Amino acid sequence: MTGLIVLGVYVGIFVAAMFVFTRLGAGLKDYISLKTVTFGDESAVRPNRAAGIISILTLFLLWGMFTGSSLLPGFLHAPGPFAGQTSFDYTVEANGQTDTATVTVLVHNRAENPDPVAVEVGNGFAKNDSITVAQYRSQLVSFDRNDDVKKTDGAKIVAINGQKVRPGSTVEIEGGSVTISDKGTPNFSPENGLQMEALYLPSPEAVFDRTLKVLDEGFRGTSLLGHLGWSLFRVVAGFVCGAVVGIPLGYAMGLSNWFRGWFDPIVEFMRPVPPLALIPLVIIWAGIGETGKIILLFLAALWIMAIAARSGVSGVNIAKVHAAYSLGASKWQIMRHVIIPNSLPEIFTGARVAMGVCWGTVVAAELVAAEKGAGMMIMVASKFQNTDIVILGIILIGIIGFGIDMLMRGAERVLVPWKGKG
Repeated sequence: MTGLIVLGVYVGIFVAAMFVFTRLGAGLKDYISLKTVTFGDESAVRPNRAAGIISILTLFLLWGMFTGSSLLPGFLHAPGPFAGQTSFDYTVEANGQTDTATVTVLVHNRAENPDPVAVEVGNGFAKNDSITVAQYRSQLVSFDRNDDVKKTDGAKIVAINGQKVRPGSTVEIEGGSVTISDKGTPNFSPENGLQMEALYLPSPEAVFDRTLKVLDEGFRGTSLLGHLGWSLFRVVAGFVCGAVVGIPLGYAMGLSNWFRGWFDPIVEFMRPVPPLALIPLVIIWAGIGETGKIILLFLAALWIMAIAARSGVSGVNIAKVHAAYSLGASKWQIMRHVIIPNSLPEIFTGARVAMGVCWGTVVAAELVAAEKGAGMMIMVASKFQNTDIVILGIILIGIIGFGIDMLMRGAERVLVPWKGKG
């Protein structure tokens, strides 16, 4: 239910922002609004920077709204869990007689451990009682704990707040609900509201505070930068090895029928195999050390780079090759001045994909067996339910992955300025 509400709020903000920018004349360029559109690298449709900023702010807004963040004013918070005092009456029947007593419930924050509220027990055989319940938790109420007649004597609850009940029945009360278990025991569950429990999704400031702490103290004997550095080292080493082998292999497959026929079945067979499926085999072959992780990343990048290089060679405009031959160029000159320059755009595209796959794979590899790395941080933190560290790791992984892609795009613009220009 909460997920649907979050999605609805997100869609509403998206539609409202687009409507406002359209009305303000900010201009939305898309396929429908433009008379002519040049698709490809030089497409007329460019990212709207304002939309990008609003999108990021919206995600943080939703994060704060549904975690009760102190960074937002209270009126923006989603309804939170019930906290405070409530009560319900239960009617018990025993030996042909009935009596009613009251259970006072104190719902408190998980970090607190208050004493039950003091109550008068009353004069009937059913005695008043009180319990404490932590937010987001439920509590069985041993109603006969201080009653004169016990369940073993035949006492059973027949009504909650005057409503007749039987095992499985639920009665809504202020601040929560009471459900009768199969054995006739009332179970109180406080209202959870729409906010996420910190165990599942901590607030932005909690993650920020944990980030500062990890930066200062490190994590399991290694600094935060050290963990990220080890992950980057593994990714770069595996990617470079995959590129060094994959690019020449792709060129050979694009230039030779024999190489294409020999290696194409292998490449096409391995291409759809997820790198994560190779983890058990790599562990058997190379163990759980650094060698095994780099081999896994090598295999993750190899097939992508081979296919990219092969596609780049196959996509060279044959008219350029004929023009070079007509000018007296040798095969090496054609390779140097025609095939390689025209295949580089495809290779850079493949490199961006391969780096993304390697970055995702190294995190999974570190989840299996590693003493250092971003994936290791996430794995260990999850075991101890340190969700703030898990969120921190995910955010850092996303930022670094995005940064790597931006760097490769920049390198592509500098090294291959002719991309998309025929």
